Amino acid sequence: MRLIKFMFCVPFIVLSLAVVSPLHAQSGGTVAKVNGVAIPQARLDLMVKAAVAQGQPDTNEMRNALRENLIAEEIIAQEAVKKGLDRDPEVVTQIELARQAVLIRAFQADYIRNNTISDAELRKEYEAVKSQMGDKEYKARHILVETEKEAKDIVAMLKKGGSFEKLASERSIDSGSRDNGGELGWSPSAVYVKPFADTLKNLRKGELTSQPVQTTFGWHIIQLDDVRAAVPPTFEEVKQNMQQRVLQRNFAELVESLRKKAKVQ
Repeated sequence: MRLIKFMFCVPFIVLSLAVVSPLHAQSGGTVAKVNGVAIPQARLDLMVKAAVAQGQPDTNEMRNALRENLIAEEIIAQEAVKKGLDRDPEVVTQIELARQAVLIRAFQADYIRNNTISDAELRKEYEAVKSQMGDKEYKARHILVETEKEAKDIVAMLKKGGSFEKLASERSIDSGSRDNGGELGWSPSAVYVKPFADTLKNLRKGELTSQPVQTTFGWHIIQLDDVRAAVPPTFEEVKQNMQQRVLQRNFAELVESLRKKAKVQ
């Protein structure tokens, strides 16, 4: 279970900064004909481009293998049409969804190509994120459980000399930290949800929370292991993540503006 919000490291789920080529055909010709139906060269070119983007070398063997795949897929697709599966309502819906997904990716790619983020804007974003981090980093560990009663029971065990690490491995429902004795590593308080962060900042080194802390994840017993001065990454180190962050936010704002303009009944 993740407690961390995004800061400098932002997974860019909606958009991709990879070079995306236009989806329309770039070359003529055919790869093969199956029962008189031509398989366009552009289809093979697109598959080769995708394979190369994933790190595969562009070789004759790879192209031949992809060609055989296209032929096999065309044969199967033709058989599906013969059986009338292309008229099945569920299949029709899946085809419509696939078409929509391709159009969305094309729109996103077009947005990326036509919306360059300046270094000035990126630096502004960097400074804003850096200011949110604060000047301290905390090395903490926690035990996360579902109920307040269970959390209080664990606090009582710890006060009687119980091992935090052992109880974390046995009782915590946070799969990301329980195998490490509940350790969360070094982070600024701003990366945690507010109740957790507020509690952490008020603890002294080596101190344990006397009462469980409730968040949207459940009930936490928190221990502060250490504190140190924060050293933020340099602008160059996180420039790409800043670009993703700004693009994602701008794209979300665009979608929201389109949503407001759309006539939805």
